[in-house]
Amino acid sequence: MKRILLFLGTNIAVLAVLSITMRLLGIDSLLDEQGVGLDMNALIIYAAVIGFSGSIISLLISKWTAKHLTGAQVIEQPKNETERWLLSTVTRLAQQANIGMPDVAIYNSPQPNAFATGANKNNALVAVSTGLMQSMTQDEVEAVLAHEVSHIANGDMVTMALIQGVVNTFVIVLSRVIGHLVDRTVFKVERGHGTAFWITYIIAELVLGILASIIVMWFSRQREFRADAGAASLVGAPKMVAALQRLAGTSTEALPDQLHAMGISGGKGGGLSALFMTHPPLEERINALRGNR
Repeated sequence: MKRILLFLGTNIAVLAVLSITMRLLGIDSLLDEQGVGLDMNALIIYAAVIGFSGSIISLLISKWTAKHLTGAQVIEQPKNETERWLLSTVTRLAQQANIGMPDVAIYNSPQPNAFATGANKNNALVAVSTGLMQSMTQDEVEAVLAHEVSHIANGDMVTMALIQGVVNTFVIVLSRVIGHLVDRTVFKVERGHGTAFWITYIIAELVLGILASIIVMWFSRQREFRADAGAASLVGAPKMVAALQRLAGTSTEALPDQLHAMGISGGKGGGLSALFMTHPPLEERINALRGNR
């Protein structure tokens, strides 16, 4: 219920902030003076519906999508000691984190990786790769599981959906407003939309979309630090540090692009590419756990 109220509250807040911002900046008055005939309230509502629809739908089907894209098999009845240990460990961590027991799954991949997803923290999914189980010690796997459980407890999947919806809404509104202003004030189009509107609108949407991605990726990196800290509180910082050090020496590029942000570790990047990384560099995460960030 809290998550539903958060969704509704965020939508209302976005509509209010956009509407007030447009008025404070005088954009409404400017558009009226130019005879644009742009209904800002209708545009803002339209943008919010479009902006949030995709992120909400993606969130609601995230468990189904993740299982089908990775081929993850949920452990219903443990078949061996490894599966029994996985279930018992996640059960204990979920109780410590005060969340409902998530589905626990294993997917076949030689690279060590894991992810958590789900719209409801009491009905989520934690999945680990066969490569992770084979290449890590139990203490390291436990830390990875604690990291994923912390993502669920923090409500990170819902938070990222909200952030994506907010930036989508701003991109849609601002790109259309910019297109209208250029069309009316520069090219003096009096009725309908001229070619200038569509060209400006597309360019503005591309530029604003890039800026929006940078914002979303920044939040994504911050949630990794929080999940690491959560794991440290559940199993101890040394175990989480050991798990990250193990990951630093291996390749974790095994998840489909749609699930890349959900994994325990992202790709490596520097310079401008670092702005678009879903995960901080492993060395930064290790330093943060050691208190050197």
